[in-house]
This record gives sequence, C-alpha cells and structure tokens, in this order.
Amino acid sequence: MYRARTVARLSLSPVQERTCFTNSILFTRSFVASQPLPSRLRHDKDSGEVSSYQQHGHRPTIRRFRLRRPSNLVAGVPADQLSAQERTAIIIQELGQVHVQINEPEFRSFLHDVIAALNGGLEPSKDTAQLIDSLHDAFLERGRSALQGQIKYAYYGFLASQRFTKTNLHDQTKLADLRYPAEWYPNTRKLQRSIHLHVGPTNSGKTYHALQRLEQAKSGIYAGPLRLLAHEVYTRLNAKGKLCNLITGDERQFVEGDVSMSSCTVEMVPTNLAVDVAVIDEIQMIGHEERGWAWTEAVMGLRAKELHLCGEERTVPLIKELAAAMGDDLRVHHYKRLSPLKTMSASLRGNLNNLRKGDCVVAFSKVNIHKLKAEIERTTRKRVAVIYGSLPPEIRAQQAALFNDQSNDYDILVASDAIGMGLNLSIKRIIFSTTIKFNGRILAPIETSQIKQIAGRAGRYRTATQVAETSTEGSSGPAAPKPKMSPDVSPAQTLGLVTTLDRGCLPVIHRAMTRQADPIMSAGIFPPNNILVRFAAYFPPSTPFSYILIRLHNTSLLHPRFHLCILKDHIAIADAIEPVRNLTVNDRIIFCASPVSVKDKHDPMITVLQALAECVASNSGGRILDIPGLNLELLEMEMTVGSRTFLEKLEALHKSLILYIWLSYRFAGVFNTQAMAFYIKTLVEDKIQKVLSQGSVRSNRATQYEAESGRTERHHVVPGDQQSEGADEEFFKRGRSDHELSSARSEAQINFLDGVKGDGTGYKTPTGSSLDLVASLRAFKTVPEPVKAETTA
Repeated sequence: MYRARTVARLSLSPVQERTCFTNSILFTRSFVASQPLPSRLRHDKDSGEVSSYQQHGHRPTIRRFRLRRPSNLVAGVPADQLSAQERTAIIIQELGQVHVQINEPEFRSFLHDVIAALNGGLEPSKDTAQLIDSLHDAFLERGRSALQGQIKYAYYGFLASQRFTKTNLHDQTKLADLRYPAEWYPNTRKLQRSIHLHVGPTNSGKTYHALQRLEQAKSGIYAGPLRLLAHEVYTRLNAKGKLCNLITGDERQFVEGDVSMSSCTVEMVPTNLAVDVAVIDEIQMIGHEERGWAWTEAVMGLRAKELHLCGEERTVPLIKELAAAMGDDLRVHHYKRLSPLKTMSASLRGNLNNLRKGDCVVAFSKVNIHKLKAEIERTTRKRVAVIYGSLPPEIRAQQAALFNDQSNDYDILVASDAIGMGLNLSIKRIIFSTTIKFNGRILAPIETSQIKQIAGRAGRYRTATQVAETSTEGSSGPAAPKPKMSPDVSPAQTLGLVTTLDRGCLPVIHRAMTRQADPIMSAGIFPPNNILVRFAAYFPPSTPFSYILIRLHNTSLLHPRFHLCILKDHIAIADAIEPVRNLTVNDRIIFCASPVSVKDKHDPMITVLQALAECVASNSGGRILDIPGLNLELLEMEMTVGSRTFLEKLEALHKSLILYIWLSYRFAGVFNTQAMAFYIKTLVEDKIQKVLSQGSVRSNRATQYEAESGRTERHHVVPGDQQSEGADEEFFKRGRSDHELSSARSEAQINFLDGVKGDGTGYKTPTGSSLDLVASLRAFKTVPEPVKAETTA
C-alpha cells in the first residue's frame, strides 16, 4: 500500500514541466544538507537525491523520490490536489526534519523505519502503518502545518508507553469509556420526561408552537444555537409579562423579581435546574461535528418535565433511539411549510441587472460577498446589505433591519449561510451564486440539508414582530392553535422563489430541493470536565494538554449512535497557551472551550490568548487596557472608505473583546474591567456598521490604487461621531444621554456609563478638537465594578 514507484512522475502543463525541469526540488534537502543521515539513508550530492535501501544479500533495493514540481508551486496547492507521491515526499521531508532533532535512539529508529516504509524499502509494521495513516489524514484535513504536530504527538505517545504500566493503561481505557453518556446525568434519569419532537421544513411554525407551550408554563428554559435567537426569545417573553433572564457565553442579563424563565444559548444550558418546560431549537445540530455535544448534553441533561425539540425531519430516527435509551416518552409532531416555496426554471444568467428588491444573493466566502456587494452596487445603483458569520451578531441584526425596512434604499442582501438560522428576513427570492464552498479542508458541494435550509428563508410566512403581535395569550394545552395568516398578507405575497446566478448551478439546486436529506445517524458528545481532569492526572505536568486531549479521543470507546466532536479549535488553543506556566488543568479546559478560533501559528489571536492566559496564571494584570494584542488604536485611525483590511482588523478586535468578556464571567477576580470592555465593544460595533454603510468594501490593493490616484476621499473618523446627540465629546462633557442609554446593551454598560460623568471623577477630560478615546480610557483612575457572576468551568 505504501510502496511507491522508483521515480514520481507528475502530470503537469507544458509551462510547469519546463519550470520544473529547470528547478527540480528535492523535498528532503533541508535536513540532508546540515545533518548526518541514518545508516540506511544515502545522499547523492551530484543528483541531489536521497535514497533509502534495504539490504537483500549483496545488492540493496533502492527507492528514490525526486519531485519535479517547484516547492513554491506546491506550497500554494491544497493537500487534496497533490498526488499521492507529492504528499508522501512532503511527509518524508517533515519526518527527516524531526528525525535529526530527537535524542531518543529508539524513537529515532522508529522514525527511520517510517521513512523507509514510505520510500518502499521496508514493509510497515502495525505501529509504523498507524503513524503513516495518521500523517496522511492530518495532511489532507489540516495541511502541511499539521504534520509536525502529528509527529510530536507520536513522540509523546512513545514516551507515555514507556512510563505507563498495564494497570495504568487499563484504568485509562476504563475512564475513556464513553458509550453511555446518559449515565452522566443521574438526577435527570430519575425523572419520567415527556419529549415532544416538532419537525418540519423552514417556516413551518414548529418553533412557534413550542414557544407557545413555554409561555404557558410556570417555569422554563429556551436553548437556541445563536445569541440572536436567545435574545429574541428573552425580549419576547419579557414583553408578554413572563420574567426571563438572558444567559449566553458573553452576556448575562438578570431581571429583578420572581424570575422563572431563562433564555440561553445551548452551550449554557443549566442541567441542574428543574423546570416545567424546556425548548431546544435547531435539534438537527446534534449531529454537528464540532458543536453537536451541546445539543446532546441539553437533550440528556435538562431536568424538564416536558421537553420540546424543534428541527428537521431527518432527526426523527436518532431522537427515537435516544428517547428509548433514556426511558422517556416521545411524541413526534409533523409540520408543513406555511408559505409556498418554488424553484425557478431559469437562472439570472449572470446578469446582475435582473436583481430586484427583496433578493438575497448567497455566497460562501467573505471575499466573494464583498466582491458581489461592490459589483451589484456598481451595476444596479442599488444599496446592498451584507451578512456573514464573522460579523458581530449586533451588526448582523442591524444589517437585517436595514434590508427588512421597506422605506430605505437597501433593496438587496448579499449573505453567507449565516442567514440559515437566527435572523428574521423578508426575503422574496434566494439566489445561489455557487453550489460549492470551502469546508475548512477542501472545496466541496453544499449538502442537501444546507441548501434546503438556506432556500427556505425565501417567502417568510411572518417575521418575529408579526408573530409577537398576533400570537394568542392565555391559551391552554400542550399544543397551541395553528397561527392564521394576517389578513393583509396573501399567499401570492409570501411565495418564496429559489434560483441561481449562473445557469450551470441551477440543476444542482433542483435536485437538492426534490431530494430527501440523509438522516442524522449519530449525536455528538464530548468528555465531561471531570473525566478530562482525571485522565490528565495520569500524565506528567510537562505533557502538552493538546496531547492529553488527543490521547483521550483516541482511547475512547463509543456507542455507534454517538461520535466524538472534533478537536480543531481545542487543539489550536491548547497549543497556543502551552508556553504559559502555572495554569491548572481546569484553567486550560476553560480556555479550550472559549469562543475563539486560531487559523495558524501566525494568527494575531495567539498573542491575545497568551496574554489572557498569563493574567490567569499570575492572577493579576487583567485590565483590558493592559492586554497586549488588543489594537484599540483602530478606534482612532484614519479610515479609507471600503478598506477590507481595516474591516477585518475591526472584526478581529471585536472577537478579542468577546473573548475577554467571556473569560470575565469565569475569572471575575482577574478580568475586572468587564464594563469597560462592553463599552469598547459597542464602539467597535458602531465603527463596523459605519464602514459597511459608507461604501463597498474593496481589497487592500484596490483601495491603495484609488488612494494613490486621488479617487478616494479619506475621512478622519472619530468613534461615535455623526451621532444624533452630538459625538463622543459631548458624552464626556455631560451626563448620560438618551442615545447612550439606548446603545447600552447590558447592565454592565450602564454601570460603566454611570461612572463617566462630568464632575471630574474617574477620568481626565480630553483636550483639543477631536476625541483621543484611547488616552481617555487609559486615564481612568478607578475601575468600574464588574457584573456579579458565578465562576463556572
């Protein structure tokens, strides 16, 4: 299987062949040039080849690898587009680089056998074949950067195998037995719960009926996939007189009085709280490869007499199995779409002039979204709102409001698959610009279920406002009456249309809309914290936490109806904070669960993570203005209208602020400037909204060209300027205004604003015609009190 040809010949274009023959690159040259080779590796200085050989009698069997594609050409090619010989050659290079750095003779010999097996000169053993398989999988999934990490984990596994006794290994295997996650919640298993599964397509009223039952209950919990959904239910219940708290990872709002309701994101579900009714939205997310564990935990752990699950039809078989395993009663409620949805017979044929008011063009990358926005605005002279995942939730809601408002000139929406859930949009027609997307590893076709969910956003039956206005209060019974169509809305007006921008994509959409999505076969799980802590106790303190996570995953025993959620972000975060000493295992678990992703080792977020981890390790230095990597100067920088680079920096700053606020709820004694963080977060959101509203976002190169040619007007933007109440200078001169009160999104912000008054306490008034915001924030002498919150893992 791993035996390669004598010389790897690649299928290249004539231009590439000519380039390759003049610049032949041997991938293993970096470790050959400066280090002695193993006894069974030879380096031919004349040809530049490295050979591995196995002695057979008097003549060796030689296998050579010479790659005829330049390294700079291969460097930009995704792993899945490389040939097997190219991937093998790259793996050999990485193994060779590590081989000369390892001091353990036995592991050096093991790596040598792996290299020889890859070259075809040695039949792989079981351990050798296992490492080769893991290297190929890591290369295909995460690229070349993952190879050294995989070799590093193999090295730690080698050291661990020498340290552990058979009893230790048996105990670890027993601890990693995750086949029966229902047993993790013994208090819930004492209840005889009634589960109601509401299934149907998008816009079928399934969540409406579940929320009606929640409103009738004395106590309850709503759990949604997004903070926007949790906030919407929180607002709705309080407006109806049902006092409700909001609990998300980075926001807590507690209402005074006898509160018996909570609206939260699904990761924040309190499984120790007994309630009458609980609603879990978007239950099909239980099969998600990264977040599915949160839905499984909510389904199995919520102590609710009546549990309502809302989602797609394809979840029915799995939920039936889970309900039977937990001993709960299950009733399935089927719903049909309330408004018609039709797939058009023709595409737009690439003509943007065919776009009309109420259209939503769907793209699957931020770059393409901004390109489409600029092209549509240039071609049609219509304004375009944008929504994509990396925008802050508040900005997504504001962009959605601009698009829904019929009185302004935002006629068209360009969005990613982020519109699939969490936003109420008055979309008349969904237009797919493509049917493929990058899934983190390769370009792959969009799944049928995702196409249906996005297409279902067209022709919405009613928005959330209409539901709140027409919903019946005080109705009784587990199932609320079916909502009636508003008298001023006809079926023709709510007809949803689906098509594509280009003709070639339309057959794919037609097939997906008429095909049944594959059923969800397994639910995601993740080892509980107590298992992680006990498993980590078997390893020396110097063992990287990322290796402990990987070893636990590799050792785990699973039932076929469950799958372990992948460790993509967990591993990256664990490696990022690994250099920080004096962190406990619980500290590292909390950081690994934080709402942040690290793209690569050059990601600026690593600096912020390490700085925050240092604060926790030293139990000091957690003021937000003292955290390295927080580019607060962005709030005062001159802004080129439409600069994509500037917008990306603002988005990165917003994510860093979210991370700080998220950690402040878990390490309240360390990160004690939460209120200030909320205020700065609001300023960043205002600036992002302003960047999006002032014009199309272009690439940095285009912006630079226009600036040099004098075609772009440069503005000095002050945070909060052009506000109706008169800029931030007035904010420092007087007390809190109505504008500041309306913009305060949490009690923490109001606490902070109360401390900024014109009586000379707590700050220095800035001088000059423009506001030096960062200097003013750094001049604070007193730190506002953080919002009281329990420290949780």
